[in-house]
Amino acid sequence: MTQESQLAALGLFDAAVPRYTSYPTAPKFASHIGSVNYAAWLAAIPAATDMSLYLHVPFCRRLCWFCACRTQGTSTLAPVAAYVQTLLAELAMLRAHLAPGIRLARLHWGGGTPTLLSPAMITDLATAIFTAFPLAPGGEFSVEIDPNEIDNARLDALVAAGMNRASIGVQDFDPDIQAAIGREQGFDLTRDVVQAIRARGVTSLNADILYGLPHQTPARITTSVQKLLSLAPDRVALYGYAHVPWMSRRQQMIPSEALPTPAARLDLFNIAAHLFAADGYRAIGIDHFALPADGLAHAAQSGRLRRNFQGYTDDTAPVLIGLGASAISRLPQGYAQNASATAAHTKAVRAGRFSTHRGHALTPEDHLRARMIEMIMCDFAVDTAALVRAFPAGRALVADLCTRIATTFGHMVSYHDDWLHILPRARPLTRMIAQVCDAYDAAGARFSAAI
Repeated sequence: MTQESQLAALGLFDAAVPRYTSYPTAPKFASHIGSVNYAAWLAAIPAATDMSLYLHVPFCRRLCWFCACRTQGTSTLAPVAAYVQTLLAELAMLRAHLAPGIRLARLHWGGGTPTLLSPAMITDLATAIFTAFPLAPGGEFSVEIDPNEIDNARLDALVAAGMNRASIGVQDFDPDIQAAIGREQGFDLTRDVVQAIRARGVTSLNADILYGLPHQTPARITTSVQKLLSLAPDRVALYGYAHVPWMSRRQQMIPSEALPTPAARLDLFNIAAHLFAADGYRAIGIDHFALPADGLAHAAQSGRLRRNFQGYTDDTAPVLIGLGASAISRLPQGYAQNASATAAHTKAVRAGRFSTHRGHALTPEDHLRARMIEMIMCDFAVDTAALVRAFPAGRALVADLCTRIATTFGHMVSYHDDWLHILPRARPLTRMIAQVCDAYDAAGARFSAAI
């Protein structure tokens, strides 16, 4: 049997599974976790802990059709300015609930379009954040930059504020594909923005590119990847386009008949992956690539690779706080998600309380299963001895899950001597293998394609 036929026989081309950027996944969060729980969890964080902070800006000048993020369009900066004031108030509440000495291991601004903020807003927000929580030595401040929504003044403000890593969404450079997904962004514009970022001393650059887009062909993705490689990003996320029109209504604008088949999606991914490898990038997890000197490559090599809501990361901070509408916080006690609607989030913050409207309190078994899934997603392996040392009461569960994986996926995995390994030919099945460790009923939840 060919590799494709083996993968097909195991259901790869028919399956829809979580991306496992959290465990349990967000659809399993429940409404009984609220602001009181979140406030108590914050108060329990020890003094001098290094944490990570994600700040969500849900506004865009235009709404790209392919995007399934929590965003809203705006033609003026008035709602953005009001939202910044809400963020400042939320930040003050956060600081009041935390013990002294907290520092930031990572700060990331995402969205939406964070670069929609004016220079003054950027300066005020960054100043408030670093006054409350200074950046730890070696810490990173990264910002998602839309090349269509950036200028010299805003770039200068970001660099002056301390941005030392930039992230640029490319998606695809082909104009026909861009028209089909509602995202026009020329290569020349992207190149000029990259040059402007680097000219200001920001040497760390991330880029996102998608496979599985409408009208995408092997020739077209080859051209787009080669153009991206000419910009020499330090790391690349090669995400599969998730067509979820039931969740993101704007995706109904995308012609579903023009989407590649699951088998064609795998072919597109493999073409792009081979191009990155040929240019010296190391494969990281299921969909990232990094130059050997990048921190992500070092983390993967040393077993420090982790997974969070932004994908793969070298961030090992025990606490991730989400600021802004719909943002999710991950604490040792569990997950807490802010109100998704900007109005509801603002109303809660103005009333002096966190807008937490759902979440999940983690059990000891959740922690074990989460770490096992993370090992699978990050390392393509499970060190069962290490897992049992960390969770002594879980020995029988670890053995049972590994046996179930070995039984289900047969010769695609190797299980012996305290190790479960996913063989290289089986890596497209990784999310399906991880799902074996998921104890929560998937009924009622709809996920994206496994490939």
